[in-house]
Formats: sequence, C-alpha cells, structure tokens
Amino acid sequence: MTDATIPDSERNHQDAQKARRAILSAFCACLIGIGLARFAYTPLLPVIVDEHWFEAPAAAYLGAANLSGYLVGALLGRPVAARISTVLTLRIMMFGATAAFFACAFPLSFLWFFAWRFAAGLAGGALMVLAAPTVLPLIAPSRRGLASGVIFMGIGAGVALSGTLVPLLLQQGLRETWLGLGVLSLLLTSIAWAGWPREIADHSAQPRHATHVSKRWTLRALYIEYALNAAGWVPHMIFLVDFVARGLGHGLQVGAEYWVLFGLGATIGPILAGHLADRTGFAAALRFAFLLEAFAVAIPALGLGQAWLIASSLIVGAFVTGTVPLMLGRIAELLPHHPAQQKVAWSLATVFFALFQAAAAYGLSFVFARTGGNYYVLFFIGTGAMVLALTIDLAVAVLVRGPRERTQGHDV
Repeated sequence: MTDATIPDSERNHQDAQKARRAILSAFCACLIGIGLARFAYTPLLPVIVDEHWFEAPAAAYLGAANLSGYLVGALLGRPVAARISTVLTLRIMMFGATAAFFACAFPLSFLWFFAWRFAAGLAGGALMVLAAPTVLPLIAPSRRGLASGVIFMGIGAGVALSGTLVPLLLQQGLRETWLGLGVLSLLLTSIAWAGWPREIADHSAQPRHATHVSKRWTLRALYIEYALNAAGWVPHMIFLVDFVARGLGHGLQVGAEYWVLFGLGATIGPILAGHLADRTGFAAALRFAFLLEAFAVAIPALGLGQAWLIASSLIVGAFVTGTVPLMLGRIAELLPHHPAQQKVAWSLATVFFALFQAAAAYGLSFVFARTGGNYYVLFFIGTGAMVLALTIDLAVAVLVRGPRERTQGHDV
C-alpha cells in the first residue's frame, strides 16, 4: 500500500506514532547527555575524593571539564550534523556519552578521566543543540510547548536520579555506580536508536535579510537573557546544599533533601512551562518565568523560613529545565517559517548559556571566597541577573515592537 492509498485516519495515526517515538528519543537524549552526564557527577564528587580516586582540587577540575566539553559540543553540533547527517550525529553522541560512563569506572589517570568527562560534556552540548529541533517540526504548533516540555523533562529526570538512584548504586561501590550509569545509558540509547525522524531538507541558504531587523534585535536580546538566566541559577545549582548544610547548620542530610526537591522541580518544570506556553504564547510565559525566578532566587537570602526555602528549591529547579522549552519555543515564534534559522539561533542561545554558566560558576566561587563564605551575596547576585533578564526583555519589546507584533500576540 502506497502513501497515496493510505486513509487519512490511518496516516494521521502513523504520524502521531512517529511523533511520539521521536519525542521519546529526544527525551532519552536529554536524560543521557545532560541529566546523567552532568548532574550525576554532583553526588559522586565527594565519594571520588573520599575513595582517593583524585584529590579535591583535581575532582573539581574534572567537574569543570564537563562544562568545557558542553560548550565545545554546542559549537560543533550543527557543523558536524551538516557534514554527516543529524540522526547519525545524535546516535554517535548518545553512544559517546554512554562510553564515557564505562570509561570513568576506571580512573587510570587524571588525563584519562578528564578526557572522558570532557567527551561526556561535548556529547551533552551537541545533543542539546540537535535533539529537540530535529523532533519538534513533527509536532503541531499548538502542541509544541507540551512536546518540548516532555523532551526537556529528561534533564530533570537526571537531576532526580542523581539524588535517588546514584546513592543506591553507591552502596555497591563507586566503580559499580559508574558501570550502572553506563548500563542505564546504553539502555536509553537503544530505546532512542530507531525513533529519530528521517532527515528533512535543511534550506539554510536563506538570505540574511529574510529576518526583520526588529526580530534580529529580539533574538540578540534573547541570547543575553538566556545567558543571564544561566548565571542566575548558579547559586542554587552549586551552593544550595552547602547553604542549607553549613550556612544554616542543618547538616548534609537535610541539604541533600533540598537537592531532591530541586530535582523534583526540574522534573515537572518543563511540562508545566510548556503547557503554560501553549495557552499564553511563549513570550508571555517567558516573562512570567523571569519574574517568578527572580523572587525564588532571592528567597534564601531573605530568611523567610523553611516553607519558603522549600518553595525556592522547587521553583528554581523547575525553571532550570522549564526555561529551556520556553526559550526554544520563543525562537520558533520569532522565526516561524525558517527552521534552518531556528536551529542556528538555538545553537547560539546554547553557546551563550554555556559561556555564562561556566563564567558564573567560577565568578561566584571567587566572590564566595573573597566575602568569607557569604551565601547571601551570591543569591542577591543571582536575583540581579534574573531582574536584568526581565528588564532587557521588556525594554526590547517596547523599543522594537512593530504593528504586526502589536496585533499578533502569538506570532511574534
């Protein structure tokens, strides 16, 4: 039976099945490349030091290796895909991240471990740039917010697993934990392997002036806003557990419980954010996210009590992953008929994100040391970054808004 003779109802059913499989593949890619390859290292770090695999400073540099690799992967993902095909690149990167888990079970030397942590980060950066844009064209525009939420929920699932599965695996030993993560990653890679959609022609030779000047300015502002968000999350991502454990004197066990809350928020955040965007449009949802994030990041510095600190952990965790589909959807709103330009814009946004996140991690660590361990300064700096992101978005909206933007709230 040819495509022309297939009834519309059956064709629609087949298309829906393909879309669901593609979404599952992209979910697995985010879970492996970011959720596990990056966040599983957080609970492993103190054990690596305690087991004398590496000294504490060296172990910290190994964590930074993943961030460096992520930046390189974000830069190289599209060029590599253009040369050898997107689907093949996705499969190679998922397999590369899987291989890194197995390799890290054997700490042969610092250079060996550094190279594989870098490779895991590179795979994560490439998967972040390629996975969702490859899948979302299969989804109806009215459902893309929810679909992208499901895809990026993979990151939150990795955060949650870092606080639940990893401690269970560590009961068997550190090497067994790395091997267990490798087996899980291999399983996820096999699930995703055949679910990627067929290659779609990439008409990337569109003239540069095809994008209206006001939209170009809005896109440039988005890159800065996304980067500022990355910086604003750092106080929670790096210092939240330490703040609760040592800053408030509650101990490491209680601090770890707040990290689990952070992971829970990160798991459900993309779904909630995507659902909101499908109803309000991505521009409005993104501004609401900036506003709520600014308050949530400030909560630890305000001393409002345990209930508010719980809310802060959940909300910031939710938007660490929830802002990703909002940003990707906002780019699609600005470039609705230019899928090739959407991929370029998403790659640039990811690069800005990676740069500012790494810079903020080092910068806030420096501030923390110079202020004698003042956690409150860190959270206020993070709040300032969120407020600045919202201010830039509102200012650009006022300055570049044209007649079409004023009359079409969803097609901006």
